[in-house]
Amino acid sequence: MDVLAVDVGGTHVKILATGQDQPRKFVSGPKLTPKRMVAEARKLAGKWKYDVVSIGYPGVVTQGRPISEPHNLASGWVGFNFEKAFRVPVKVINDAAMQALGSYKKGRMLFLGLGTGLGSTMIVDGDVQPMELAHLPYKRGTYEDYVGLRGLERLGRKKWQRHVFDVVARLSAALEPNDIVLGGGNAKKLKDLPPGCRAGNNANAFLGGFRLWGDGVEHLPGNLVPTPPSSAPAEEEDLSPQSEKKKKQSRKKTKKTGKAKGEQTWQDA
Repeated sequence: MDVLAVDVGGTHVKILATGQDQPRKFVSGPKLTPKRMVAEARKLAGKWKYDVVSIGYPGVVTQGRPISEPHNLASGWVGFNFEKAFRVPVKVINDAAMQALGSYKKGRMLFLGLGTGLGSTMIVDGDVQPMELAHLPYKRGTYEDYVGLRGLERLGRKKWQRHVFDVVARLSAALEPNDIVLGGGNAKKLKDLPPGCRAGNNANAFLGGFRLWGDGVEHLPGNLVPTPPSSAPAEEEDLSPQSEKKKKQSRKKTKKTGKAKGEQTWQDA
């Protein structure tokens, strides 16, 4: 069985079919309707052969159907007939759950997708449990307000990373996973990974889409599997407010003397 996996995100829609080694993508955004998504995906797939479709949807999915409109796309997704539009059988799953399924190894795994928003899924002994943690209260807003794209742009990477560490610690204490995967496009912006975490690979969303139909595909093409960064950094950086104050004082001194005092800089992701 050939599967077309469609990963719908807030900024792009990415597709990959069984047997293909290069994903394709197009821009999404707040004006993307389900009708346009299907039309663009079918057009982009071109001559790719597929018998069924898996869709990773950025919203709540129950019994294979979206039950809430996405926060970062246009409306019209609830009640849309994807099978009629694609003209083949379709399975819809939460987008974070699809990537989590492709990332899963064993035991209790917590998946957090750091992208436009915050995706979240638990898999316990192979049972996929999509969660909607993004809009739960956190500080003066929600988890998504602080560790999603808006939080990254508003706070800057240093403060954003501190909140990522804090959110991971809170959720880990509450859910008690033995494996934590950080995926999503912004996970690569973390200088270090929180303790007990491993880096995900966005391409695992496609593997999750293939696994959804039980087609036996247990790996991705070699060019889609980059060498993962270490989950155990050589030296843990102090991200406390006191440390940040010392760094600011050091930078002021550097401007005056032209010499830095062992300051560690952040590298662009």
